[in-house]
Amino acid sequence: MSAALVQTLITALALPASCRVDQRIPKKLLTENGAPTATDKRLLTDAIEEVQWVAALKPSTVAVPEYRDETREYLEIAVLAVEVRDTHGKPAQVRRLAELVHRAIPYPVLLLQALPERVVLTAGHKRAAQNEAGKVVLDGELTAAEMTDGADAVGAFLQAFSMSRQSQGNLLALYQGWMDCLTAWQAAQYSGAFSLKATPEQAAAQREALQTCQRLEAEVTRLRALAAKERQMAKQIELNLALKRLNAELASAREQL
Repeated sequence: MSAALVQTLITALALPASCRVDQRIPKKLLTENGAPTATDKRLLTDAIEEVQWVAALKPSTVAVPEYRDETREYLEIAVLAVEVRDTHGKPAQVRRLAELVHRAIPYPVLLLQALPERVVLTAGHKRAAQNEAGKVVLDGELTAAEMTDGADAVGAFLQAFSMSRQSQGNLLALYQGWMDCLTAWQAAQYSGAFSLKATPEQAAAQREALQTCQRLEAEVTRLRALAAKERQMAKQIELNLALKRLNAELASAREQL
């Protein structure tokens, strides 16, 4: 199922033929460039069935200007699809695998990981390394969106995902548009509706509200676990009151999504 969903997502991107590559990448390329430890090398080797280089978006292939400033060079965007083996579908493995693939490619990457029952899309900004000339590193956490075929709001996401719907000002703006799509998908898991914001300011506010939701949800989970183990009545009451306050804050944060 996930292989079909990957193709649906790639089709939804509506990439021009001029940027399509559609070539397999040897895993050795990733292990040589993206794996700092023997454990990471083994994960790349054992977890990946196949890596497909879907497209290379650069000024000469999509007519979108490059972007440069003192810390970033967006000269090209790579679109990759990775088929992940059934044996390596644990969330921690999938997250680490995504990080390693992103690190192995010198350009910002839109990555689609195909797993047996889902597809995980990730994107993350890159910047020049401070201590190594000519090297680039991930700039912050990856933005991820996990989806299954037929999930609510998939249709709205697919429409928003098209390259033609993103800013064509430069490659950074184009890439940020895709990251905003992934953020909007994450937000939809809390709000129940996919809502892609119209301006960069609104998208930034959505990212902040999403982070607040994730933080509060983690705290709610932690306190519920404590409350379930607590035997003292006074402490139980205290924890339940704290949970009530957190749930009210979470409801308020959801309204900002």
